[in-house]
Amino acid sequence: MSTASPPPYRLPPLNSPRWLVGGNLQTLYAKSLQAPPPPYRRELLPDSTGQTLVAYDFLDSTNPEAPLVVLFHGLEGSSHSHYAVALMNAVAARGWHGVVAHFRGCGGVPNTAPVYYHSGDSREIDFMLRTLAARYPTIYAAGVSLGGNALAKYLGEQGRHAIPLAAAAVSAPIDLTAAGTRFDKGRTRLLYTRYFFNTLLPKARTFNFHTEALAHCKTLSDFDNVFTAPLHGFKDAADYYRRASCKPFLPGVEKPLLLLNAVNDPFLPPEALPSQQEVSRHVTLLQPANGGHVGFVSGKGRGHLNWLPQTLLAYFEQALV
Repeated sequence: MSTASPPPYRLPPLNSPRWLVGGNLQTLYAKSLQAPPPPYRRELLPDSTGQTLVAYDFLDSTNPEAPLVVLFHGLEGSSHSHYAVALMNAVAARGWHGVVAHFRGCGGVPNTAPVYYHSGDSREIDFMLRTLAARYPTIYAAGVSLGGNALAKYLGEQGRHAIPLAAAAVSAPIDLTAAGTRFDKGRTRLLYTRYFFNTLLPKARTFNFHTEALAHCKTLSDFDNVFTAPLHGFKDAADYYRRASCKPFLPGVEKPLLLLNAVNDPFLPPEALPSQQEVSRHVTLLQPANGGHVGFVSGKGRGHLNWLPQTLLAYFEQALV
């Protein structure tokens, strides 16, 4: 395992099953290990525009003083995504509060706002965290993939004023331009584009915005060029990727942040991963050789998904010691 983590963090090693080889297999196989979701308590609350409701799926601790762990999901994810279930089950076992904060249109709640969500929407992250901070005095935050990029960008923008006491960004596409080169060609395009388009395209068509162009999208960059970018005020996909990437904001982070990226993540070329010289001293880089994109299967035999939640919660516990 390669890591630039400074002391005093003591994080568990990732020991992937020997037979589970390659970033794509590690990414896809993880979904087969998903446990049943915990008993969430759902609240529908306003988003930052005030024009739609979004879903917050809570887990309530019996200890009112326990910290809250908030999770921001990835592209088209939800509280039922395999990583969300694993983390929230671990949070409940620890006796903490937990919540999965859904982006607009996710979690089965229709979006009635004139905008959607995107990788650089740190304004929505800020609004959600402020909503939760009105109830919970101690907050830790985790973001996965798209949610991880938006969370890390928020932390860099806010500096010492960021709400979470500590945070983690998991498999975040920190350089969206570099990630786009992976998604637009080869095996990554073949394996994942249709999976995302199955839900992205029907939702996008409800906006009645560039609907004819949507029919001709072949890649996620096509989709971002005709829908995501112009809908949210960007010139085009290239402008969106440049301005929404969290990597340039990492030097501004002033709260403890665990930036976790597998070197073999099929969504991001390894040369795009940052060095410790490219981030602030508050950022801990954890870059295991294996794990894929939000896979991180560990153990023997079939393996399990315990490593990721154990690592995040261990980091949160140690961040303020």
